[in-house]
Amino acid sequence: MEIFDCISAVARPLHDFGDAFMSDEATAAVGMSAGFAPGRGFYCRGRFGVLGEAPVSVVQAVQGFLGPHLVTTGWLAGRPVMPAEEAAACYAQALRTWGRDHVPGDVDVEHFNHLAQQLIDEADTDALPLFAGWRAQPCPGNDPVGAAMQRIHVLREHRGACHLTAVRLCGLSGQEAMVINLGVEQATRYGWQDPHPVAATRIPRLQRAEQLTDEMQAQLYASLTDRQRTEFARLVNALTAP
Repeated sequence: MEIFDCISAVARPLHDFGDAFMSDEATAAVGMSAGFAPGRGFYCRGRFGVLGEAPVSVVQAVQGFLGPHLVTTGWLAGRPVMPAEEAAACYAQALRTWGRDHVPGDVDVEHFNHLAQQLIDEADTDALPLFAGWRAQPCPGNDPVGAAMQRIHVLREHRGACHLTAVRLCGLSGQEAMVINLGVEQATRYGWQDPHPVAATRIPRLQRAEQLTDEMQAQLYASLTDRQRTEFARLVNALTAP
């Protein structure tokens, strides 16, 4: 399989499977059992806790696609519950638990883990701090299914960080990208207050940003052989199957 064919095959399944974890009530329940109140505290503190005790403005700058009010409220609400690094570890544990409940049992997760780690190790972390933080998060070797889910999340963070960079290079804001992708009404669910429609003339910029994102990820997938890319795409689709 060619590099860009593989990227195209795995990008959406990796994104959507990670989204399913983030939006699952079971994930929210893990946060509440750890002491977080209902809302975005566990999500913000857990996902962005790999950045350490950063000011909320720094967290907002790193993630880019969520509205400032959502990030501010969630990050500050979670701060009294536990330190950032502990929250990130708790979130990683929730990832692995969710993976054990949702990854199909007949998938060769060991082979997936080998190929996924090869991609993760190959990545250049320059200008990708959220990905760098998640790559540094410990991943236990005695839980292959949970580790597979954590690696899905790490790869998702790599594409997300690349995409934010690409969006800005193409002259769009994170809010504009979310409105183009989701529409005005859905963008409000991600924390953007009173978002406005984006002019049709700006939509091609997001299409170019998607191309740039693929190009930024090409270095990773070049580290696999054609056969390995075919195997990786097959495994991703098997792992994330409904």
